[in-house]
Amino acid sequence: MEIRTSRFGKVLITEEDIINFKEGLLGFAGLRGFVLLDDPQDDIFAWLQSCEDPNVAFPVLEPELFGAPKKFKISARDLHQVESDSNENCTFFSIITIPEDPTNMTANLKAPVVVNIKKRLARQCVLQDNKLAIREPIFAKLQQRVVQNSGETIKSKMDHLGVTVRLPEASPGV
Repeated sequence: MEIRTSRFGKVLITEEDIINFKEGLLGFAGLRGFVLLDDPQDDIFAWLQSCEDPNVAFPVLEPELFGAPKKFKISARDLHQVESDSNENCTFFSIITIPEDPTNMTANLKAPVVVNIKKRLARQCVLQDNKLAIREPIFAKLQQRVVQNSGETIKSKMDHLGVTVRLPEASPGV
């Protein structure tokens, strides 16, 4: 099947690539189907792209890539929503906000996206831990990681997930 995106043009996906959000994302309750897109032009971010609205896409990262916990403590209700009995069966992503000045980019640690990879189900969970920030500054942490691991890209750590749709090297525009 083909989806249209404002950022990457037309993208070919399969039904198995779609990650279903039973309740949508916060602020986007009507959008249920998303895919994770891997842009070969970008060494850092994957994109959580809506299958229904070409204009809705969020840059995402696994939280441990910038020093946050790999797994968060999520409620039994949240686990039930993604049909998992443990968060060990889930992958977590933080939605990244990139303002005009990228040195001020932040990650939402308070409301991670939890994905049950096997079932292709996801939920954005609002965590009760008050130590987690909605706007966690991450630019310096990412920069430090790039310098420390100059031989590998940040996204190479996401290859194990098997959830991203790889875009062609030269993505056509819309």
